[in-house]
Parts: sequence; structure tokens; C-alpha cells
Amino acid sequence: MIRFNVPPYTGKEMEYIKQAVDHMHICGDGEFTKKCSEYLERITGTAKCLLTTSCTHALEMAALLCDIKEGDEVILPSYTFVSTADAFVLRGAVPVFVDIRPDTMNIDENLIEAAITERTKAIAVVHYAGVACEMDKIMEIAGKYGLRVVEDAAQAIMCTYKGKPLGTFGDFGCFSFHETKNFSMGEGGALLIRDEKYIEDAEILREKGTDRSKYFRGQVDKYRWMNYGSSYLPSDMNAAYLYSQFEMADRINEVRVARWDQYHRLLKPLADAGKITLPFVPEGCEHNGHMFYIKAKDLKERTELIRFLKEKDILSVFHYVPLHSAPAGVKFGRFHGEDKYTTAESERLLRLPMFYQLTKDQADYIADKVKEFYGA
Repeated sequence: MIRFNVPPYTGKEMEYIKQAVDHMHICGDGEFTKKCSEYLERITGTAKCLLTTSCTHALEMAALLCDIKEGDEVILPSYTFVSTADAFVLRGAVPVFVDIRPDTMNIDENLIEAAITERTKAIAVVHYAGVACEMDKIMEIAGKYGLRVVEDAAQAIMCTYKGKPLGTFGDFGCFSFHETKNFSMGEGGALLIRDEKYIEDAEILREKGTDRSKYFRGQVDKYRWMNYGSSYLPSDMNAAYLYSQFEMADRINEVRVARWDQYHRLLKPLADAGKITLPFVPEGCEHNGHMFYIKAKDLKERTELIRFLKEKDILSVFHYVPLHSAPAGVKFGRFHGEDKYTTAESERLLRLPMFYQLTKDQADYIADKVKEFYGA
């Protein structure tokens, strides 16, 4: 069986975990945590990067730093993982869902402004499959109305929009290092902070509400409870696992993009014949090969294709159920405007296996079986 995902592994993970143990510092903010944060700051140019226990926690920190309060509204796409909405719902905010673009599956930047009310506090964008939202337009709207912008860049590390790294446009950017992502620490994430004025508050928030980070830097002689907070620090053993992949980040990225290009080339005849729809990458966007999806004609055809591929020992999967149609989405949020594409496009989308260890021969076989299903 060709699995849908295999977590990345470079061979140095256990060596680095042992180093963390030997240093007798396996809790948060050890040597490897610092190395990972410094690496992310270097490749993104962000003012500060804080490694977290998950992208979910990075989003929760972003919501707190945006000062989201009960009754505030946050505009976001419905086609996303639950964490994008949960982070704001936990603060008492109302998620206001708007439709997506059918070409990129990202929030439709042209529908955002109409959803803004006097209660709107922020816009949360999701760079689906590592393909950028139209950030120029979105930042223009945010500036016009004085709104915060949070980038859910869970799938978008090493991706750019017009040459600038994703996660660095908004006030806060959030990465994921879950086992399904390009780089993994099992469970983990990172918060990118654009403006230095938020750094101290973010450190306090991440360290249970204390100024413990300043204490370890020798800036204070004891640390105290300064504000509300929680424990958002990952173990240094997890960071050690992640750092081994950062050392090979360019190679991992190259291999994934190569497999993405291979799928696209092999399946393009099907798309040209009108049998399927392939991913679209707008000009000025550079992706990271995080995901390769195709779109079938409808839900029935997608279900049949998933079943067919499984019979051929290929595990393919669908993706999100739109949040606005889920019980919690109905309870906590609302959809602004018409759901023209969110539900219809989500029911067509099917994700093919994509991971660092996926071989060229395996990708050839998968593409062949997709073509076989369609009689090509």
C-alpha cells in the first residue's frame, strides 16, 4: 500500500534527540529550540519566531496578541482546518466565513470587504496547499479598516508571494510541524511576529504569563507572574527532531516540488480533456510541494476514485468539511454571502500521496492508476 503520508525522516533525528538528553535540558527553549527559531527567523526575515507546541497554539497566541474579545468578529474562509476558527472562538469571537476562489481554494479577497462590520477585528487568511492568498489586496483592506491580519501558513513554510515569505505579511504568521507537514516534530508549530512591539508580550504569554525568558537571558534576577498565559513551549527533544530536517530543508523542498511537477505533467492530458481539474498556482506565487490534489466531477465520482485507488493499493483522501456546515460552525459563526464554491469545490477535491520519501516510480504508478480510472 502506498500511504498517503509518511513523516519526513533524515537519519539524524535520534542523534540530535540524544544530544538534547545528554545536555540534560529536555524542556522548552533548549539548544535545539533556539536553533530552530533562529533558522526560521533567518529564512523569513521576521522580527521574532517562537517555536510552539502546535500551529493551533500559535494561532491561539495570535488571537490573544490581537486582543480578540467576546463579540468581536473575525473574517476567514470556511474551507480550512478547525484550528483557524477555534483560536478566535475560544476568545468569544464570531467567525464570519466568506467564500473561496475555485482556482486556489483560498479566501476570495474580493469578498472580504463586504463582510466587514463595526465588530470586525481581524482577517485570518489560509494559504491552502502552500499557495499564497492575494496578500496585496488583503493587506490593503486591513489597512483601510484598521484590522489585524493573521496568516494561517500551516502548509506554507518556504513559500512566497511576490518574493516575500508567507507568514510575514500579517501581524502574525503561524506554521505547523505536524507529522503531515513538509517538516515535522510530531506535533509542533511556530509563531512569527512581524513587529518587535509584540515580542515581550508574546514571550510572557508563551511562558505561562511570566517573564521567565528575560530571566534566562539575565535581564532580570528573578522571574514573576506578569500577565495571563499558558505553556506553549515544545520539548527540546521535539525541536531536536525538527532541526535535523531544517538542515536538509532545501533538499526536502526540492524533492517534494519535483514530485508535484511530475504529477502535474503526467495528469495534464486528463485536465486538457476536461476529465479533472489540476491545482492552479498564480503568477508571483512559489509553493513548496506540500500537497497535490485533483478535482473530480463531483462527490460521487470522487468517492468512486478513492475506492478505485485503494483497490490498487494507493491511499488517497479528501480534505476539509467546510466549517460553516459543521455543528460548531453553525453554533459559533455565520457565512456571509453566497456559498458558491466552498462546498461544491470541497466535495470534488481529492489529495494524492505526497511525502519526502515518495519515489518517482511510485508517483508514476499513482498517475497511471488515475488515468486508468478515467479510461485514458
